[in-house]
Formats: sequence, C-alpha cells, structure tokens
Amino acid sequence: MFDKILIANRGEIALRIQRACREMGIKTVVVHSDVDREAKYVRLADESVCIGPAQARDSYLSMPAIISAAEVTDAEAIHPGYGFLAENADFAERVEKSGFVFIGPRPETIRLMGDKVTAKKTMIEAGVPVVPGSAGALPDDPQEIIRIARDIGYPVIVKASGGGGGRGMRVVFTEGSLLTAVATTRTEAAAAFNNPEVYMEKYLENPRHIEIQVMADGGRNAVWLGERDCSMQRRHQKVIEEAPAPGIPRKLIERIGDRCVEACKKLGYRGAGTFEFLYENGEFYFIEMNTRIQVEHTVTEMITGLDLIQEQIKIAAGEKFTLRQRDIVFEGHSIECRINAEDAFKFIPSPGKITNWHTPGGPGVRMDSHVYSGYTVPPNYDSMIAKLITYGATREQAIARMSIALSEMVVEGIKTNIPLHRELMQDGAFREGGASIHYLEQKLAQRP
Repeated sequence: MFDKILIANRGEIALRIQRACREMGIKTVVVHSDVDREAKYVRLADESVCIGPAQARDSYLSMPAIISAAEVTDAEAIHPGYGFLAENADFAERVEKSGFVFIGPRPETIRLMGDKVTAKKTMIEAGVPVVPGSAGALPDDPQEIIRIARDIGYPVIVKASGGGGGRGMRVVFTEGSLLTAVATTRTEAAAAFNNPEVYMEKYLENPRHIEIQVMADGGRNAVWLGERDCSMQRRHQKVIEEAPAPGIPRKLIERIGDRCVEACKKLGYRGAGTFEFLYENGEFYFIEMNTRIQVEHTVTEMITGLDLIQEQIKIAAGEKFTLRQRDIVFEGHSIECRINAEDAFKFIPSPGKITNWHTPGGPGVRMDSHVYSGYTVPPNYDSMIAKLITYGATREQAIARMSIALSEMVVEGIKTNIPLHRELMQDGAFREGGASIHYLEQKLAQRP
C-alpha cells in the first residue's frame, strides 16, 4: 500500500479523497492555488504545496506544477479526483513516466474512451447497445451527410468526438438546418477540444439518463455496482442523482450491468468507471464512458456499503481485487442534491464569503463539503460547494429525509440552489420517479 498520495484536485472531492486516505493510514499531499490556501482540506493535509494562481490553467491544469509537487514531497501516487486533469490521457501518461502511480485507468484506455467515436465503436464490438447513428466521424461530403441523417431519421444530434460535459452538441430537426449545424459544431469542437471531428446520432426525445458504476482490476476481474438515475438535469448538467433508478425492471438493469462488466474485461479496464446510457421505451443506449470517479459516487456507496475511493486506491496499489459480483448487495435507496453557489432559479454564480454555514443531520444524512462559516467561495471554479446525500430503506424515506435535511440547512452570505432542491423534493413528477432528462428544463421554462 502507498505511504503517501498527492491529491491533484480541490473542493469537496479533495477532502473526500483525503478522508479515505486517512482512514487507510496513508499520508496526503494537497496541491492548491493561492485562493484555496485557507480550504479545510489544505489545513488537514500532512503536506500542502501551492502550485500557482487562481486561474485553473496556471494551477490545477498545470501538469509540470503537479508533478513537481509530487517529486518534492516524495509522493508515490497521484489521485486526480474528477474534472481538471482526471480524464486527460496525456497527464496520466506523464504521471507514470515520471515514476508515480496514476490512480485511475491506463492512459491508453482514457484516450480510447475519451474519443466518443472510438468509444462507440469499442462498445459495439463489446456487445453494449448504442444509439443508432453514423459509423464513425461524419465525412466531408455534404450529400453523404444528408444521406446518413435520412437513414437515421430526424431529429438527429450532432456531437463533437472529443466533447463532454454537455458541450459540443447540436440537435437538428430538419434537413434544411443540418449542414449549418454540422459546420458550426465542427468549428466549436476544434476550438474547445482541439478535435474538429463530429458524429451523428438519433436524437431520443424523452429519455432518462441512467449510468452503471463499474470497478475493475485491469485484468479479468470486474464488477458492476448498481445503477444511478441522473435524469434531473439542466443544460446537460446533473442536479439530483439517485440509486437505484426507480421503475426500471431489475432484469434489464442486470443485463446491461453484465454487458458493462464484459466490456471492462475486453478493455482491460483498471479502476473506477461509469457507463452512461440513455434509456427510453425499455431500451438502453450507450452514450459515453467516464474514466474516473463520479461526483455522484456517493449514492452508490450508500446502497452498497463500499468506499469507492478506497477501492480505487487498493487497485492502483496492486492489491488483490477481492470484490465479486455475488458479494455485491444493494440495499435501500439514496439521493444526492448538488448544492451550488448560484441563484436558485436564475443560475447566476454567487461567489463570496459564507457568513453562516449550518449543515443538517439525523439518521441517513451525509454531507460532503469543504466549506465552513467564514469560508470565501472563489469565483474561479465550478459553483458546486457541497453534496447533500440521504439514505432510506425506501425511496419515499430517502425523499422525506432529504426534504427535512434541506429545511434544516442554513447558508448565509451567498445565494445557493437550495430553494430549487426544496421545491423539487415536493414535485409530483420527481416523487413519482422516471422523469426524462428534459423535465427540469421544461419545468423551469414554465416559471413566471
């Protein structure tokens, strides 16, 4: 097992990784920008290294700065968390070439799954169902593009091969707007992802977003750890996640979980990963794979009793992978609300000093957050400041506990989206379960 791990991230996930390491008796090194100097996890770390100014490109995205920090502190491994460099194959490669262990998949796996076209081809070969679409990147010939769209059937969605996070995609409803949409998406893709390739898929009009959590040892051992429903979204960004997904027959979930495991074995996948699917009319369609720990890993931990961060670390350290599918038991229901520093309904970011911070408690309530009274939320990064998670024997109990927890939570000095979460816990469609990925945006559009 490692003696010391460097955490190459910030915010709640940096604290989450730190807690997992401390429980295992592993020392931690935290890197931070100058505006994160007073963060809780920086104060709690065994060592901390300032790696640059507030701008992420000069600190959390600076590969030389992070690797230098690992060198000067004699860390043995680097955990990238999520976001920033977590799915950057070049970073994973540089980490390993510098003599450290990258706590995540192999660089070649990250590269393979990071390109949506090659990822889709890989899934087809592994027998994982995919959304009907183009066989690879779209050609340059306009008439061929039109023919492909006609074969798929409108509406279609044009996506950047190197895209992610809801960026680099455009829905097309008519043939007249197709070629313009393709050209625009190509231009955006080249600028945002340094890859102008785009592909085309059938646009599913009312799907749910269901994902399967996997864990594998890089060889022939792999397990799936249940599913999550992440359909409550705004602009392709998740707002609420839950596990298990309500209303989907267990046999369908087990079938798709087994296929994901087989895909992991064929890939030689190492560590934690998530297969993301659209689910509509009883069918699953693969959209992408996230080669890292997810924000919403918490709800999977609650229903399985596993610590996914510790499992990542054990696999990276080369410990024998002891998890077997027959040993995975799913119990109860868990819900996560992402708490963001933003206006609840206008979604304008609200950085600044938190003058009063009171978190809820009680049975089945978990709070993952790095903030405290007096903490200043910087304007430089993602607006998520906390994750509130509840667990219950049933979905109804998990919702009831979340409603109570949200009513107890106090955040003063900045605006948060807690009022939106309180409203959603009472929303009829959410309480019933099974709302599509478009539901929240449609609901918000109807607000006066």
